[in-house]
Amino acid sequence: MEKTIIPILLSLCFFMSCGACQKVEDNNATTGTAIIHNIALTLNKACYSPGETITFTSDKALSGEIHVRYRNLSQIIDDKEITGTTWTWTAPSTDYKGYLAEVYTKSENTEKVIGSIGIDVSSDWKRFPRYGFLSSFGHMSSDEMKNIITNLCRYHINGLQFYDWHCDHHKPLAGTVENPASSWLDIASRTTYRSTIDGYIAEAKKQNMRSMFYNLCYGALKNAANDGVKEEWYIFRDAAHTNKYTLSLSAPFKSSIYLTNPGNEEWLNYMVKRVKEVYDVYGFDGFHIDQVGINGVYDSQGQIVNLPEGFGKFINKMHEAFPDKYNVFNAVAGFGQSNIAASNVDFLYNEVWEKEAYFADLKTIIDNNTIYSKGKFNTIFAAYMNYNLAENKGTFNTPGVLMTDAVMFAIGGAHLELGEHMLGKEYFPNSNLSMSPLLKQSLISYYDFLVAYQNILRDGGSFNDAQTTCTNTSSTIVQWPPQAGKVISLGKKLSDKQVIHLFNFKNATHLSWRDMDGTQAEPLLVKSIPLKIMTAQTPKKIWAATPDSEGSLYQEVDFTSEQGFVSLTLPVLKYWTMIVLEY
Repeated sequence: MEKTIIPILLSLCFFMSCGACQKVEDNNATTGTAIIHNIALTLNKACYSPGETITFTSDKALSGEIHVRYRNLSQIIDDKEITGTTWTWTAPSTDYKGYLAEVYTKSENTEKVIGSIGIDVSSDWKRFPRYGFLSSFGHMSSDEMKNIITNLCRYHINGLQFYDWHCDHHKPLAGTVENPASSWLDIASRTTYRSTIDGYIAEAKKQNMRSMFYNLCYGALKNAANDGVKEEWYIFRDAAHTNKYTLSLSAPFKSSIYLTNPGNEEWLNYMVKRVKEVYDVYGFDGFHIDQVGINGVYDSQGQIVNLPEGFGKFINKMHEAFPDKYNVFNAVAGFGQSNIAASNVDFLYNEVWEKEAYFADLKTIIDNNTIYSKGKFNTIFAAYMNYNLAENKGTFNTPGVLMTDAVMFAIGGAHLELGEHMLGKEYFPNSNLSMSPLLKQSLISYYDFLVAYQNILRDGGSFNDAQTTCTNTSSTIVQWPPQAGKVISLGKKLSDKQVIHLFNFKNATHLSWRDMDGTQAEPLLVKSIPLKIMTAQTPKKIWAATPDSEGSLYQEVDFTSEQGFVSLTLPVLKYWTMIVLEY
């Protein structure tokens, strides 16, 4: 929430499931097709525990000689013949692994993959968080809620932020524990229903998603004194403590927001009681804690307040009071992240703004978070696409979104972007921009990729400079950071693998992940790229994978090895292709 003025823009856009094999036209793309599969696959949950039964569903009945195989990276774990529209598989016993299920036909000596889906076998979502959101809690039917959660499940979203669900910031529960209100007005004077909150939590639980309630760590409304908030808890803009730090809001907002000192002991004890009221009534799994990214404030005694230190105290107090609940804290533009990472949070969350607007900045955030947390936590980016475009009705720019997700996923992050609609603004109910059919289907493939290869993308390792060159003049490859007009290489070393991510910036209009005005150009497709990769070891296998429809989610690559390097031909590069050398 980098937020002093919050726009109020309401409408609703629902996601569409991946369809059967078909060409999909996109206003923002000159070429390209949806993922070329004959069937669309879904799972009954966003993630699974080891040994749990996984249920798969195909949108078409399967008959003839059709098989499904399950991969963990390049290793085939299982292969079985299947028929009908549903089948099951028992998740392997090893925790925190990603798998790719490939449904394929067999005819004599040929195979054809006709559908695929990623599978996350993780007993705790915080290891590989994929965060979504909900932002509107008016009267809804159970079918409406189920459809939204099921759509998010197809993207493997395993945690949901319930944005602006609460009554008052300083007293989030409407009514009392003994007599909770059936409805109330949120900060924007929208009517929220208890039945909708309960319904969403119940449906999320069925599909193994965690539900996180949103609130500021230091917000109070104009009526706060009546609810026990003391004057000495507030923070001020001046040492004379005459000017409270206020987020000024006008109608239809029911109150401005006045900020308190998050490290004040009395405020902390007060908020523990208020949070307990929430947990006593609702089945939330944790607290999504927000701030507004300000500094240079004073307490009621005229002393400078160390807000990052207060953030750490607030998190630890919540963990101490509710040890079985999750805590996530927003580092707005990175503010306070070192203190946050040293506290009892469950993963790191960066709301990214104009000071970190370039692709190179995203990797710097990941690098810093790795240092701050000593490699313990993964990162979610709250990063709003096509921000200027979202002032008015329109469509997200597909190339801008896909290039941003390609970089975020490759460097080990995930993107808070999906809910009832896709995010274009920090005020989550803003749904001015819709997703094209191509973008919806492309993101299914991107999230399958994120899950299937999470043990490469988000499970340790260190970035390195694996020298990669193109041996003809078709593509100039340079090392990270990105440059317009180039193919960019980013290496990552794991214990028995060398990974090389290639990003196609050959046709890039600019190098900002934000793509503020929706002007990022679609990359030019490059095929059969002759590469030479420096390596001190001889690989036993090389394979490539891409979430882009023009390629394949897994493909082994022939190579020749000479002293100090290997030569190969990369099949395809659109936005992002990953090459893996196994030793």
